[in-house]
Amino acid sequence: MSSVLQGFTKSLAMTFVSEIGDKTFFAAAILAMRYPRRLVLAGCVSALIVMTILSATVGWAAPNLISRKWTHHITTLLFFGFGLWSLWDGFKEGGGGSEELAEVEAELDSDMKANSKSTKDKTEDENKKQKRPFLTQFFSPIFLKAFSINFFGEFGDKSQLATIGLAADENPFGVVLGGVVAQLVCTTAAVIGGKSLASQISERIVALSGGMLFIIFGIQSFLTSVDA
Repeated sequence: MSSVLQGFTKSLAMTFVSEIGDKTFFAAAILAMRYPRRLVLAGCVSALIVMTILSATVGWAAPNLISRKWTHHITTLLFFGFGLWSLWDGFKEGGGGSEELAEVEAELDSDMKANSKSTKDKTEDENKKQKRPFLTQFFSPIFLKAFSINFFGEFGDKSQLATIGLAADENPFGVVLGGVVAQLVCTTAAVIGGKSLASQISERIVALSGGMLFIIFGIQSFLTSVDA
C-alpha cells in the first residue's frame, strides 16, 4: 500500500493547483466581501472538507468493487485526461481570471436580487446572532449559503474526480489530509485576499501548471505496476 506521505503530497499539490482560480475560490472571495469572513470561511471550508472525504471514500471503495488493476488503469487515464484538459484550457485562456470572476459575481448578484425582500430581516438576524454563543452562529443563513455554494459547486468538478482517482491508487488517509490542507490554504487566501487577489490570478499559469502536474502523476502511475 502506498505511503500516507505520498498520498498527502500528491493530493496537496493536485488540490492546490485545481482550486486556485476555481469557481469556488472566486465565490469564497466575493462572499467574504459581503458577509462576515469567519462565517464564510467556516461554511466554505466545511463544504470542501466534506466533499474531499466523500470523494476519497468513493475512491477507497472502488478497488473493493472492481479489481485494483482496473482501478489503477482508470486512474492513470484520468490523470492523462485531466492533464491534457488543463493544458488545453491553459493555451486558450487569457492572462487573468477576470472573466470567470465576473461570471461568478454575476451569479451571486442574481441570487441576491432574487432574495432581496428578506435581506433586511436576515441582516437584523445576523446582528442579533453576533451576541449569541459562538457555535450557534454557524447555523446562520450565511454559513449555509457558503456551504451549499461550495459543496454543490464541487460536484462533478475536475478536482473531485481527480480526488476519487487518487484515493483509489494511493493511501486514502493521506489523500484526505492533503486535500483538506490544500482546501484550507486556498479558501483562507480567497477569504482574506478578497476580490483583489482573485482578479490577479493568472488562469493560464494555473491551468498549465495543473496540466503538467496531472501528466507527471499519469506517467508515474503508468510506470507503477499493480497486482490484480
